[in-house]
Amino acid sequence: MTSPAVPSVLFVCVHNAGRSQMAAAFLTHLGGKRVQARSAGSAPADTVNQAVVEAMAEVGIDISAEVPKVLTAEAVQASDAVITMGCGDACPHFPGKRYLDWKLDDPAGQGVAAVRPIRDRIEQLVRGLLAELGIEAAA
Repeated sequence: MTSPAVPSVLFVCVHNAGRSQMAAAFLTHLGGKRVQARSAGSAPADTVNQAVVEAMAEVGIDISAEVPKVLTAEAVQASDAVITMGCGDACPHFPGKRYLDWKLDDPAGQGVAAVRPIRDRIEQLVRGLLAELGIEAAA
């Protein structure tokens, strides 16, 4: 008997320096090996937003080693679900993929205090996504 395939989710925002990084980190943290998380940006920044790194560290998730990645058609094709966060029409669409658009404030240029509510909303959305995928979130 073969084990079911692990679902793969791609999170996309413009710079891949904030929202999509937080979402991928939460998915990995809460879903473990039962789900695969990717993130990318349509116009990636040079580094991950430092306020985002700080806000995630506050909840015990270290993303300090992450680097923004460019969005590729291959990454979209390799994913079961694609979740966009303000990248507009820059995200390629392929038939048969599940697309969701999460309306979230952009943490770019914000301090850690402004990033916290965005982080918390992303965690709620990721927990909901895991439930939809039938994956119980880690404690």
